[in-house]
Amino acid sequence: MSLKETSSSTTGEARAGGVFTPGRIATAAVALLTLVLAFENTRQVRIRLLVPEVSAPLSLALLVTALLGAVCGGWVTARRRRG
Repeated sequence: MSLKETSSSTTGEARAGGVFTPGRIATAAVALLTLVLAFENTRQVRIRLLVPEVSAPLSLALLVTALLGAVCGGWVTARRRRG
């Protein structure tokens, strides 16, 4: 890379807020809190899925729910961008 390319990308990054934008900080905080919540709740719980009932650690149920929420949110965001 030339000096000109390096300096322009540095000033562009500084203008855009750099690596630590408020949205990224909030996302990291929510992700960290989700992990703490999941790992603090490790007891077995019964989960009813329409008809069957399964037993699983609460932390696993919370993580699966968080992942499903993230997938659904990503899907909705992708559909909004396309249409």
